Amino acid sequence: MHEITLKPGADKAGFGAAVRHLISAGVPPCDISWNEAPSFFAATPPAAAPPVMLPRAVASLVDLVICHRNPERFALLYTLIWRTVRGERAVLEQKSDPLVHRLEAMGKAIRRDLHKMHAFLRFRRVASDAGERFIAWFEPDHYIIEATADFFVNRYRALNFSILTPVGSLCWDGDRLSFGPPGDRAMLPPADDFEAGWLTYYESIFNPARVNISAMRAEMPQKYWRNLPEARAIPALVRSAAARTQDMVASTQAAPRRRDPQKAVAAMQDSAPKTLAELNAIIAAAGPLVPGATQAVLGEGPADAAIVLVGEQPGDEEDIAGRPFVGPAGQLLNRALEDAGIDRGRVYLTNAVKHFKFEQRGKQRIHAKPTAGEVKHYRWWLMRELDFLAPRVVVALGATALLALSGQSLPILRNRGPAFFENRRGFVTVHPSYLLRLPGEQAKRDAYAEFVGDFREINEALLF
Repeated sequence: MHEITLKPGADKAGFGAAVRHLISAGVPPCDISWNEAPSFFAATPPAAAPPVMLPRAVASLVDLVICHRNPERFALLYTLIWRTVRGERAVLEQKSDPLVHRLEAMGKAIRRDLHKMHAFLRFRRVASDAGERFIAWFEPDHYIIEATADFFVNRYRALNFSILTPVGSLCWDGDRLSFGPPGDRAMLPPADDFEAGWLTYYESIFNPARVNISAMRAEMPQKYWRNLPEARAIPALVRSAAARTQDMVASTQAAPRRRDPQKAVAAMQDSAPKTLAELNAIIAAAGPLVPGATQAVLGEGPADAAIVLVGEQPGDEEDIAGRPFVGPAGQLLNRALEDAGIDRGRVYLTNAVKHFKFEQRGKQRIHAKPTAGEVKHYRWWLMRELDFLAPRVVVALGATALLALSGQSLPILRNRGPAFFENRRGFVTVHPSYLLRLPGEQAKRDAYAEFVGDFREINEALLF
């Protein structure tokens, strides 16, 4: 019997070295005993052995499941690897296989834990003579501290921060990433003005008419509430939701109707369409609110789509075809969705502005960016469209879409990632046309990889 002792937690390096040695020696899973112990009890690492070549899907699943708390994870993963190298290269396609089913469930649990950490971690600011530092506390279900490091470093690269958890800690000083021992919640500094500002913002965007306690608990489980500053405000906001909704309705009924200079918008609001088809019929019949355009380009995709992508406005090819995202930017978007594992046919695509705004230069129609006022005129259409669709996540592609969804002019790169738009779950990323405009092939490749990464994060968030 081969005794393999690894460090506690996600000992990826130790597991990898052991696997290479055991596979090279032809040791079957039944002849191995896997254990965890502090590093000073760990066995001497085995001698170097040839690498083990695994299909990408198997390697990705190993990277996930190794973070799981289940003490059987190493034995299960080695069995998967053993079967793979012994000829079952497509073993993961056998969804009814008990081993595959169990490992996939464990991988799903890790993805869920990663998403919760990305969404529900909150920093507090500490000021000192050495400068600002941000500290956060989180309680993950599994050993994910190293797996999530790249996400936070890429997101907050300009900040000095520490993330403390019961299973380990990570620190970023703006140049170097380091991992340390478990932390304690008592090490978290007291609430500060940074946190107070976030709480004020959360209360200001809370829409009482959209309160759904079941959905709130599903997306933000109570386990995390004690570590979230906004959780202190949630009970009072929920209790006052009914009264605030009545006040909103009463004030809307009492307020005199203001005439909108754009008759198309006013007529549409008065018509109160009851279905998405009625809404689209009115948009199609309305004249463009921006110069140019031959027709309105309506949203496209299934009405029950979990993901809605919102772009800026139709381009020249979209205006001619009457369909969104059919030009070069749309083709790049299709490729990114496919690489991220998202079926384009299950996604709904639309634009913040429904008509093509352009300037005529000779025979060419050159794209012209819509103004904030023009985006505002179209915003009612977009919000009604989202009301009918009720997607699980709304993705803002670029600054114009972010302006339309949030009502604010915000920088894309600083707000890239998960977001909320009027209590709708959202995500902010760049517009695919941005990638086409980048100079240099390496810059385009790097930006495309990050763009695909955004959609993978969105897709993983929808798995639970």
